[in-house]
Amino acid sequence: MQRIPVITKDGSHTISVPEMNVTYHSVHGAIQESEHVFIKAGLLDSGIFDYIGIHQVLEIGFGTGLNALLTLIEADRHKNRIYYTAIEPFPLDEPLIAQLNYCEQLNLSQYQQLFEKMHQCGRGEMYEITQYFRLTKHNTTLQEFSTDEVYSIVYYDAFAPAAQPELWTKEIFENLYSMMAEGGLLVTYCSKGDVQRALKAAGFTIEKIPGPPGKREMLRAVRR
Repeated sequence: MQRIPVITKDGSHTISVPEMNVTYHSVHGAIQESEHVFIKAGLLDSGIFDYIGIHQVLEIGFGTGLNALLTLIEADRHKNRIYYTAIEPFPLDEPLIAQLNYCEQLNLSQYQQLFEKMHQCGRGEMYEITQYFRLTKHNTTLQEFSTDEVYSIVYYDAFAPAAQPELWTKEIFENLYSMMAEGGLLVTYCSKGDVQRALKAAGFTIEKIPGPPGKREMLRAVRR
């Protein structure tokens, strides 16, 4: 599967997959999208930083590592611990990772080595990236993933339903529901009607909120 780095409108990279006709992030701005959908609407709006503790975050689709990087930065900023679990069956190759310009675009060059370290971490083992951020990556599919952990936040960043319809079903969301804490949030860029219905059928309460640049709406789902 060919994967090509491209520059989005905010100057940050995404990855294009021509044979699937998808990109890893919005072409309107990779960093803008991740900050809006996963950090602001998920991590920060969840209120988990209102108290000190260990906060469990699950990401579906580690991809370029951008969402993990932005979460690490917030964990350090708030001096609050996040244990971050990411599922990625198709990790990027090192030459491609080396081209990604996120730390440069964020003017946070001090995080470049940490960003690289996250990509170098082995699979199925927890790594301490900073005092406030630990990472566990799983090189498996969501369908095969199982855990005893309970997550406060889920970043649902799989490819769009047109490319991966099997990842947007009632059964998938029921499985995620069972892994989440009461009041936990699932956030995703996708607001399609079929996705809304699948989330509701799985037991979530959903909310449509303004989307990132180039997208009118996104979804935030709460486990009640």
